[in-house]
Amino acid sequence: FCKAYRSKPNWLFLWLGENVDYGPVFIQEPDNVIFPVDSDEKKVSLSCQARGNPSPTYRWLRNGTEVNIESDYRLSIIEGTIIINNPSETKDAGQYQCLTTNMFGSILSREATLQFAYLGNFSGRMRSAVSVREGQGVVLMCSPPLHSPGTIIYSWVFNEFPSFVAEDSRRFISQETGNLYISKVQPSDVGSYICLVKNTVTNARVLSPPTPLTLRTDGVMGEYEPKIEVHFPYTVTAAKGSTVKMECFALGNPVPTISWRKVNGPNPSKARLRKSQAVLEIPNVQLEDAGTYECKAENSRGRNVFRGQLQVYTYPHWMERLNDTQLDSGEQLRWECKAMGKPRPTYRWLKNGAPLWPEVSGPVVTFLSSSDAGMYQCVAENKHGAIYASAELRILASAPAFPLSQLKKTIIITKGQEVAVECKPEGSPKPTISWKKGDKAVRENKRITVLPDGSLRIVNASKSDEGRYACRGENVFGSAEIAASVFPTKIDLTPKRTELTVGESIVLSCKAIHDPTLDVMFHWTLNGKPIDFEKEGGHFESIRAVTSSADLMIRNILLVHAGRYGCRVQTTADSISDEAELLVRGPPGPPGVVIVEEITETTATLSWTPGADNHSPITSYSLQARSPFSLGWQTVKTVPENISGDMESAMAVELNPWVEYEFRVVAMNKIGTGDPSAPSRVIQTKEAGNDLKWKQGLYSDCDKPPSGAWLGPFHPYKNLVCMT
Repeated sequence: FCKAYRSKPNWLFLWLGENVDYGPVFIQEPDNVIFPVDSDEKKVSLSCQARGNPSPTYRWLRNGTEVNIESDYRLSIIEGTIIINNPSETKDAGQYQCLTTNMFGSILSREATLQFAYLGNFSGRMRSAVSVREGQGVVLMCSPPLHSPGTIIYSWVFNEFPSFVAEDSRRFISQETGNLYISKVQPSDVGSYICLVKNTVTNARVLSPPTPLTLRTDGVMGEYEPKIEVHFPYTVTAAKGSTVKMECFALGNPVPTISWRKVNGPNPSKARLRKSQAVLEIPNVQLEDAGTYECKAENSRGRNVFRGQLQVYTYPHWMERLNDTQLDSGEQLRWECKAMGKPRPTYRWLKNGAPLWPEVSGPVVTFLSSSDAGMYQCVAENKHGAIYASAELRILASAPAFPLSQLKKTIIITKGQEVAVECKPEGSPKPTISWKKGDKAVRENKRITVLPDGSLRIVNASKSDEGRYACRGENVFGSAEIAASVFPTKIDLTPKRTELTVGESIVLSCKAIHDPTLDVMFHWTLNGKPIDFEKEGGHFESIRAVTSSADLMIRNILLVHAGRYGCRVQTTADSISDEAELLVRGPPGPPGVVIVEEITETTATLSWTPGADNHSPITSYSLQARSPFSLGWQTVKTVPENISGDMESAMAVELNPWVEYEFRVVAMNKIGTGDPSAPSRVIQTKEAGNDLKWKQGLYSDCDKPPSGAWLGPFHPYKNLVCMT
């Protein structure tokens, strides 16, 4: 647990050097991992990192049992991270926890699940034809192959790929069952249907054997009332903040209409109806969205209703955590942790990674003896998850000693303000405190007081308060003393916040007010890392004009030069720093993956994701194409003609039929034109619908294409032969 205070602008408390021993504290805990079975990587890792002094060591548990690295050559632990080579679902899937240890004890990480994403193949058995009357409803079963849970989406192909079934009020594909539902069959529905299953993790796709759909010849189905064929479960559970999707679709003649309502209150305003009202979607679901929901299917012959409960749960979250605690020998401690969640969390306690014995299951634990020292964790959990709070308990019996953070301290004061000189010796029992200024005892008065924690407070500070102060801590085991020097020191880095464009230059100025008897050095950092002036290609130059100031010249600024610049003033007594922020505007970054969504003879519909705008909004996009017949990348005409910066899709037009193309997208802002995206996959436009076919060959005057034949900017006119 860390508590930070913002000091007044006129003050700076600086501790020089720190080398305190402490128990392990997690910096990074493992996250859930889904590993594709057919991945080319052939290894998977779960990360764990902790700090501590001495540096902690690491072990790993799988399903509560320690992983034996020595007995399995596939496993290794590198700086806390476990690496599994050639992972196997049967051997390696499960719940993993990292156990980190040093001399003060052990703590256990949260659980992380290693799952394997896979998608099997459909059975090769032929599927029987489904024969129905015109006007009758039908359900075509997908019966997907074995697959990993929660990673599958379904679509259906009609007759041949890539002719996909379009969903509307009459046709619905359930993402729960994978089945295709047609509420009222028409003659145009006759054909062959193939279920396409896609794994969203591996991007693998498999196709089912075709299911023929035919019409019976013994009459037309009459009108009948709706029959709800697919609906959401009677009880739907969802995590707070997630998106809930509830399905409802009915067969019927005429085609039923679907409507939704919340029985015990108004529908959430954020709720959206998808797929011709067959799906109710509630984004960012909250506790107040829980309740009974009704789906109604209705036509002129009647109606049908289904009701189910939406229950919203919350993962446990902390209301009160543990704090690292030191007890004097003989003292008692009552530790309490508090968490909220739905359902209400239960509690258990760990000491050094193992359950407390006798087992403690409540939110409160009491300590009585020195043997209780160690690393403790309070675990709050409900059926949806668990959270861990960790703290170190030390039992002390020692002479006074001061942490290195309190040694050789320099305090900044300003006339008329308040100053506090810290004195917090560690010792057991608690040391008594006495103060001296120079060689004289400090006498308390209205302006100078010793606080309960031992610190010295001076209000309405004046020049007479400057000097050397000594604090002495004493108990039955001995004594210790520290000194603090009080001097005014100040630093100012300007300008504080600047916005520049790529290629411009700037000078940052750092000025220090300090004890003139002390030597001063200036250090420059970018985003917390020292600037290496020799390796920055001449972009940075440090200029030391006078003793108490330094300038940083930044020339021909690049995007990578954006960030927080720090100036640190180092003297023999103290070190202070200030920061300034530099924003750099530049041309946009490359857009994300370009996807070709629809292809005709002369058009292709593209979509993409926007790249970084680099602090200048994207104003427009252009589409470029390349074919075997073009001289590199060419800008293509589009619909709309001008693609605005807020768009993520457009249509390339005036393409040539039966030609292979690649596409890419370029973003622009007022700074300039950015780098292009990666090329799309190679696609081929559809074959032209006229009686003339064009193919590559030698061109002659007698073979000129007829008037109106479409060639376009990408077609090799002089390499075409007209074939009839």
